Amino acid sequence: MSDADAGPGALRDPEPVRREPALRESVLRESAAPPTAGELLDLVRAGRAHTRSELRRLTGLSRTAVVTRVNALTDAGLLRVGEELASTGGRPPGALLFNREAGVVLAVAVGRSRSQIAVFDLDGGELAADSGDHEVGVGPEQLMPRIAERSAALLAGVGPRVVGVGLSLPGTVDVVRGVSLDSPVMRGWDGVDLAPYLAGVAEAPLFVGNDVDVMARAERLAGRGLRDALVVKASTGLGLGIVADGRVLAGHLGAAGEIGHTWFPPAAGVACRCGRTGCLEAVAGGWALVARMAREHPDRAVGHVRGLVALAQRGDPEARSLLRESGHQLGELLAVAVNLLNPAEIVIGGDMAAAFDVYAAGVRESVFARASALATRHLRILPATHGDRAGLVGCAALALDHVLAPAAVDAHLAALAAAAPR
Repeated sequence: MSDADAGPGALRDPEPVRREPALRESVLRESAAPPTAGELLDLVRAGRAHTRSELRRLTGLSRTAVVTRVNALTDAGLLRVGEELASTGGRPPGALLFNREAGVVLAVAVGRSRSQIAVFDLDGGELAADSGDHEVGVGPEQLMPRIAERSAALLAGVGPRVVGVGLSLPGTVDVVRGVSLDSPVMRGWDGVDLAPYLAGVAEAPLFVGNDVDVMARAERLAGRGLRDALVVKASTGLGLGIVADGRVLAGHLGAAGEIGHTWFPPAAGVACRCGRTGCLEAVAGGWALVARMAREHPDRAVGHVRGLVALAQRGDPEARSLLRESGHQLGELLAVAVNLLNPAEIVIGGDMAAAFDVYAAGVRESVFARASALATRHLRILPATHGDRAGLVGCAALALDHVLAPAAVDAHLAALAAAAPR
């Protein structure tokens, strides 16, 4: 979506921002230009600066320059400062605090059979949420109007304006155009512009991401400080988010991490829902496990992988065996990624992560047996922080990463200044 589409008061997006404090160490020194107001706000958000004097020390700016930038941020409502903060944890007068109530973001996680919607403040705190199932195979022309209605209902009770919308879809996404490129599980969505469906809900820019990539962003928003990690979504399908040096890597066409549709010898000749044969997902994806359970144990057939996980949590031996085997098979390909990328963590999310101990045991067996000793020396395997809400939190993070990027904040301040009475 262009800046013109976003409306005159919207925070605009130039490039995603890396939020963790450690990742901002060198950003202010990458340019010869003086640090901007947006970069100062970033330091406050990251917890690296709490006063004007700390901003001066970190940036090298003069007292006047810092005061000017801080005043612009407070006038815009993005910072709170002074005596009003004296009651917030004993902060002294003059302390700076990011105003998370200056706006909200709308998060929309669209899946194969369920859509989740939530409203978050600017610090990633959830204010309202809604979740609903929908029929498999529904197209955007049927589903998106429903999502728009549900979104409008959630926003009706929220005061601050919407400054951004983050939406995720399964499969490959063109993040520039904001459309699905290739989704085996969402037929009819490829190339469809989704922004018009939400235009009546909020005058704010829409950012569209892959469902696994936004999960990786959710982990960053959780404050884990992930710099090098593999984030797995083990659900109906299998996907991989890649975090390298703190940045989520999408790849040339946004198709990085398509581990579920990688050739896997034990699946040779087995049809995959993508139309090919031999994909890892054809034997280890949630849909394949559900089909296998129905064939081998029809008395315990389930309609969705969540049902299979529920059986495993109740101690069903066949369900537990299927999940562990799926984790083991995924781990065989993850071991290659571990050797190539040398992550510090593997984070497992998605529906199968609800049975984390069982599923992760299978992953651990393969990864530690097949990857090099050096690559696994400090490797940790962890559950996703937000459980089945990781996609929602990730969509919020997607929007926040864009609208609160320093250059986006600077553009917003410039627009406010230009619109101010002379």
